[in-house]
Amino acid sequence: MVPVLNIGIILSFFLSLLLFSKKNKSLTDNLLSLLLLVIGIHLTSNFLFYQGYWGQYPHLIGITVPFPFLYGPLLYLYVLYSIKSSNRLQKIDFLHFTPFLLSYIYMIPFYFFYTAEEKTQVDKGLVDDFGIFSNIILVGFIVSGISYSVVAYRRLLQHQKLIQENFSYSNRISLSWLRYAILGIGAVFITAAIVSILREVLDFQFPFNADILFYSLIVAFVVYVGYSGIRQQNLFSNTIANEQELSKSESEYKKSGLKSDVAVSKHRELMDLMEKEKLYLDPKLNLNMLSERLSVSSNHLSQIINQYEKVNFHDFVNSYRVEEFIQRAQRNKNFTLLAHALDSGFNSKSSFNSIFKKLKSQSPSQFMAGLNN
Repeated sequence: MVPVLNIGIILSFFLSLLLFSKKNKSLTDNLLSLLLLVIGIHLTSNFLFYQGYWGQYPHLIGITVPFPFLYGPLLYLYVLYSIKSSNRLQKIDFLHFTPFLLSYIYMIPFYFFYTAEEKTQVDKGLVDDFGIFSNIILVGFIVSGISYSVVAYRRLLQHQKLIQENFSYSNRISLSWLRYAILGIGAVFITAAIVSILREVLDFQFPFNADILFYSLIVAFVVYVGYSGIRQQNLFSNTIANEQELSKSESEYKKSGLKSDVAVSKHRELMDLMEKEKLYLDPKLNLNMLSERLSVSSNHLSQIINQYEKVNFHDFVNSYRVEEFIQRAQRNKNFTLLAHALDSGFNSKSSFNSIFKKLKSQSPSQFMAGLNN
């Protein structure tokens, strides 16, 4: 147990410091730095407990009890402001920390009016002053962590949909690492729930200290999120339009007054434009750029693509790029597949491979090998 805690403590504080000292850091960097700092302090408190320091210094007991209430809100706000253009928290955001503050307020008598001996008795269960509160707060931790994970994941999926409706490229605006981070924190609280139910409700006796399960998950979370967060360079600030604008387009799409004859005409223009001018060769082509060429609003263009091509904007443009790649690779075998991909409008090897496999159900090399046989 102690080695796991030591690793988590060192990494949490180290990565938090790196993020805090990061050049040109954004609000999301500060939020992630704060989350790692909270985890570091929480793990330190548990390390002191397992090393017996609570017995020597009873006033340390319970200092970080409400800290798990910060995990979910901080991760959610990190996700929220990763997909928003704002770089400042709003007043309503601070409501997420209400359970954390209420827990400390409730424990004020314990912190300031209990003697060292009384605190030790409470910790050992000899005094049941906080028994009900302990059960409530345990359930609160689990519900909070899982709920925030679900909400954050849904927000991310909604934003991913908006991205695919507005952009033809994705490597700089990939959200995969954030999805894994959310799943990671969710796994921590689900594991805590399972262990708590088995131990407290079913009275199951583990043959080992089961706490190591979720502490190990927390350490893994720290490593993954800290490393990924440090690598980010304001992914969303200059790459995409702010989310409010994208959401507005989607809501207008639902109330669209696009006439069928206009839609048919613009669809025909769209297909001619893509085939004759090959706009898809521009790696940074987006919905707004294409709508300006067609003199139609972006939400109407999105509707036209969805209605007549049965795909979103992202897949619509990249289907042209895939076919362009196949033609180029067949005509000229002196260049590498990656060179042909870049010439066809893709902006990275990773995005090319993932998109090609999605549309053709094979890797580029496998597909081309099949054509040559």
